[in-house]
Amino acid sequence: MTWSVNVPRRDLLRRLGVGAAALPFLGNLPSLAAAPSGPKRRLVIVFSPDGVVRKNFWPAPGPLDAAALPAILQPLAPWSDRMLTLQGVNDKVKGDGDRHMRGIGCLLTGIELFPGNIQGGGNTPAGWASGLSIDQEIKNHLQKRPETATRFGALEFGVLVPNRADPWTRMVYAGPNKPVTPIDDPYQMFRKLYGQALDRGHLGSVLDEVRDDLAKVAAELSAADRRILEEHASLVRSFENELAAHRETVGHAVPVLEPGVVEQNDQMPKISRMQIELVVSALAADFARVVTLQYTNSVGQAHMKWLGIDEGQHTLSHEPNSNEAAQEKLTKINAWYAGEIAQLAQRLAETPEPGGSGSLLDHTTILWTNELGEGKSHSLDDIPWVLVGGGLGFTTGRALQFPGVPHNRLLLSLAHAMGHTDLVRFGNPDYCDAGPLTGLA
Repeated sequence: MTWSVNVPRRDLLRRLGVGAAALPFLGNLPSLAAAPSGPKRRLVIVFSPDGVVRKNFWPAPGPLDAAALPAILQPLAPWSDRMLTLQGVNDKVKGDGDRHMRGIGCLLTGIELFPGNIQGGGNTPAGWASGLSIDQEIKNHLQKRPETATRFGALEFGVLVPNRADPWTRMVYAGPNKPVTPIDDPYQMFRKLYGQALDRGHLGSVLDEVRDDLAKVAAELSAADRRILEEHASLVRSFENELAAHRETVGHAVPVLEPGVVEQNDQMPKISRMQIELVVSALAADFARVVTLQYTNSVGQAHMKWLGIDEGQHTLSHEPNSNEAAQEKLTKINAWYAGEIAQLAQRLAETPEPGGSGSLLDHTTILWTNELGEGKSHSLDDIPWVLVGGGLGFTTGRALQFPGVPHNRLLLSLAHAMGHTDLVRFGNPDYCDAGPLTGLA
């Protein structure tokens, strides 16, 4: 979809003799935007796989105490007052597919998988999800309104996501039978955002190519808009330097592999941080207000050797809960994911809200989740839901306990908090009768 506010921007560029390559730098300038309807609201959904170690994840219900957070959540201690955990929000969707398949495929769609011929565990074949995901539902709503439409609407990032397309590897759906492939190569995502032929063999700077044009535009802007333009350019320059520094080591995260083949990539931490920087840059530029960031996939077999762990994550998740060594390793793995969430929160907090007050984190909510509540039991109860930030207007600094409610109600709550208040059913309507979750605001 094109920008609904392209006309005045393009008129300005035409009048100044400026090329269209400068357009990505102008999307977040208040003086060139449609009339705002209030503070911007943004949602970033982050996925990590294979369940959690419950005893080391869930805090006691009530106010969150940074010092008393369980081991997995400790990296998020600096954000405890901006954090909300939701226990007892369960994936009740039944039907075809094993629980890993249904876990990731129904996580954001809230609806059954189609019957299919992809063989899951326990002789449970399935196909793709039979509905769109909540991120795409929210995106579609925002894109219909000039004051909330953005260049991309939504962006789908990945880290170490296999090329193979199957129900274990896709969580975002544009509609029934329409899985969306996340982009897990930072070079490819940079090209998508800025439209340049940037690859590891050609690292010409986007900024160098548009420097003169941006100077012409800046001369026509207010001091406040010039500051926003300079901050955006600074983010892009920093990322260009990061790409150049890792041109030989960072590329597509995982080669095409058959299911069950060991997946190893020591560059996972580096790719994660680069994708986080691109998420921050994209939000600051107002390229999208809905983002997903998918770490590996359901049945993910990342080998986190930088943590001193040789086994694959999924293999460890199948060890008995009585295996303390495996539980300790899984705790370290999930704490690493929490650390990446903390890094994303930190970078959002350090980035001023363009044209507004506070930081990006004040206007963004990060939702961290998983396809399973626990790996060994493959439980779909107590799906992990951790929210960080102020974008949805929820009251943070709390650990809430719910009595086993369908997660469709949480998906409705996300949509309502993003302004999509006319949505009364989402996914399987049987799980929506009680409406959005209460007690979040």
